[in-house]
Amino acid sequence: MTDNQSTRAAPTNPLVIVPARMNSARLPGKPLADIAGVPMIVHVLRRAIEADVGPVIVACAEQEIFDAVSDAGGRAVLTRADHPSGSDRAYEALTRIDPDGRHDAIVNVQGDLPTIEALAVRAALKPLEQTDVDIATLVSEITIEEEKDNPNVVKAVLSMCDGASIGRALYFSRQRVPSGDGPLYHHIGLYAFRRESLRRFVGLDPAPVEQRERLEQLRALEAGMRIDAALVDTVPLGVDTPADLERARQMLA
Repeated sequence: MTDNQSTRAAPTNPLVIVPARMNSARLPGKPLADIAGVPMIVHVLRRAIEADVGPVIVACAEQEIFDAVSDAGGRAVLTRADHPSGSDRAYEALTRIDPDGRHDAIVNVQGDLPTIEALAVRAALKPLEQTDVDIATLVSEITIEEEKDNPNVVKAVLSMCDGASIGRALYFSRQRVPSGDGPLYHHIGLYAFRRESLRRFVGLDPAPVEQRERLEQLRALEAGMRIDAALVDTVPLGVDTPADLERARQMLA
């Protein structure tokens, strides 16, 4: 344990940031897609507020998202449109709304998770109670056999004892890993960062293995940052395609 890690405490003042942008390759304009009469980004906003872990901010790439959030009574901040990732967008929003560093942890909730459970948002902060954890995330055990070989289902390789609810992430892959008998875990792309860990992460250059797997969390692992994952029961629906959107509409009708 480094000196910095030994002095770190569990976060006491988290902030939830929901990055959102209109320019989605497979479903353009999805933050404003109508689900049961409400824009998708507002569903995510409401569920993040229900988690009751701290203030919730939507980090918007475009004015129309800002307006939709404001009209729903939420708080939003406009950011640059050219950020390469939601983490970069979240960090810009953080530095603009909290330049004095009052918030010591940031929960990054993707803006395309309209069915995310409040319990899952809260669970993401649990691993940060350990002083040597830089970034926390979520996993769920894969129970559908075909998902184990589906490259769109990201797998997390964890060091986790039987019966434990939190494990240390060793690797992430789109392939079926690890081999052999035992559970496989579906990675859920929701992260909780210590403030200084988010600052460090967005300052790192993309890593070769990250580019091969197309998974940005591998950048943090290659840089020696520790990621722990909390086990939850349900994988939230991520809306990436028109078919996903129709499923979300059915679930939230």
